[in-house]
Amino acid sequence: MKIIGIAAFTFAAVVSAGAAQAQTTIITEPGPPVVTFQPPIVLTPTQRQVIYQNIVREPVVQEQVTVGAPAPVVEYRVGARVPANVTLRPIPQRVVTEVPTVSPYRYMVLNNRTWLVDPATSTIIAEVSE
Repeated sequence: MKIIGIAAFTFAAVVSAGAAQAQTTIITEPGPPVVTFQPPIVLTPTQRQVIYQNIVREPVVQEQVTVGAPAPVVEYRVGARVPANVTLRPIPQRVVTEVPTVSPYRYMVLNNRTWLVDPATSTIIAEVSE
């Protein structure tokens, strides 16, 4: 009789533990996307000149444009996001050596304008010119 009581108690403990685990379901609702604003990078005129002059020296690779595909309409300015199909190039090592703060970024040249882009967010962080 004592064995039946222990078995019943053990069975009840196992069943209640399983029921407790089944009741701890967490449902997360998708919320609005988290938008983080990264202020534009602050560069001195000398740093801008170093970046621009070294990027202008880089060989330009022509982008291939797909015929018939509509070009995305983007207003290129600091804070804007670049389309996913835009090729971002790594910052030349000469520039990173002289201006280390730009090392995590990439750049693009569009219509003779040089833009620094945060590759993690595809956000333009600075326009660099002479």
